[in-house]
Amino acid sequence: MSIELLIYAAVALFLVFRLFSVLGKRTGHQKRPDFPPGAAPEREESRSGEAQDNVVRIPSANDGDAPESAQFSGPAGEGLRAIRGADRNFDPDSFVDGAKKAFEMIVTAYAEGDRKTLKNLLDKATYDSFSGAIDAREKAGHRMEDMLVGIDSAEITEASLDKDIARVTVTFASQQVNVTYDGEGRVVDGDPSTVETVSDEWTFARSVKSSDPNWQLVETRVAA
Repeated sequence: MSIELLIYAAVALFLVFRLFSVLGKRTGHQKRPDFPPGAAPEREESRSGEAQDNVVRIPSANDGDAPESAQFSGPAGEGLRAIRGADRNFDPDSFVDGAKKAFEMIVTAYAEGDRKTLKNLLDKATYDSFSGAIDAREKAGHRMEDMLVGIDSAEITEASLDKDIARVTVTFASQQVNVTYDGEGRVVDGDPSTVETVSDEWTFARSVKSSDPNWQLVETRVAA
């Protein structure tokens, strides 16, 4: 083999190594980009199987090849199917994801006395109840700290459709640290060193005829 061929071979080997180091090797365990739910459009594929960069397709509950949610076989299945029949965009799994985010926002806003956030997420009657409790806490000179350590589970346990009003109840099991302090910083309720398991049943509602896709919290109660 001539010295020229050896040089060409060395250069080619170097280029292959560089290409591999740039592209890396897929193992099947890489983390997906953290797109918000529904905001990660998939590229449409042509009949030849090649991706077309100028066409995007946003996954939806109406995709014919999408597997049916297991929620439809759960305790609230009949009600969920009625809601789905009136609103083809309704997807129970996406709903649960949204409910968990709402749960965290509402728990935090209530502890912080953030009425603006609460007003956007609660119906009027529920908001008035929460706001009244905040008023009483502030009048007493108390301050509340509520740290949501994590949500262990969130399950749809009830669902119904009454005319055009859809109602879905989610049972949450969460880990929280709830403490109330007085004006001097003394603990009047709770224990800052104790993580409690809290079970709640929250009911959300919206009109299926409304162009507003947002649900509002309309009822809270302690889970049995």
